[in-house]
Amino acid sequence: MIEITKADYDSIESKMDKTIHNLGENFNTIRAGRANPHVLDKITVDYYGAPSPLNAVANIQVPEARMITLAPWDPSMLKEIEKAIQSSDLGINPTNDGKIIRLIFPILTEERRKELVKVVKTFGEEAKVAIRNVRRDAIDKMRAANKKKELTDDDLKEYEEKVQKITDKFVKEVEKACETKEKELMEI
Repeated sequence: MIEITKADYDSIESKMDKTIHNLGENFNTIRAGRANPHVLDKITVDYYGAPSPLNAVANIQVPEARMITLAPWDPSMLKEIEKAIQSSDLGINPTNDGKIIRLIFPILTEERRKELVKVVKTFGEEAKVAIRNVRRDAIDKMRAANKKKELTDDDLKEYEEKVQKITDKFVKEVEKACETKEKELMEI
């Protein structure tokens, strides 16, 4: 007989927690009206033949609410960094003064805010699907054990109920995170 332990539930929670963490990282890449250095996280620049993240080749600072400055460690990287930002989907034109690059974030239009809210909802739905997939995999594993008579029907039912409670808790976290991000995007 299989014994269902706390470690089994902890493993499920850990996987679902990673989904919440990834959702937060995805939200950080969405450009709300304020300057957030995390919008640059997915941008890489060619640094002596190796793709490197911007924070590895430049000092990134937020001197004002709607401005990010990048000061490259190596001044010869200015053009590469500028090119990487222009070719990204950030939608901001960098200004280069020969020493640092400035990114000035314009106030978002109502239309752009609504587009970004749709992106937030998409990320939220993807996170919910990932959480439900974790639930499905965990329950399928125990159902297989039940078919092999390694787990009783009562234990399976109890396990399914506990896994569903964990799933509901994490789905609520996703909804709350989406709601918070939507409010942030819609405030002027």
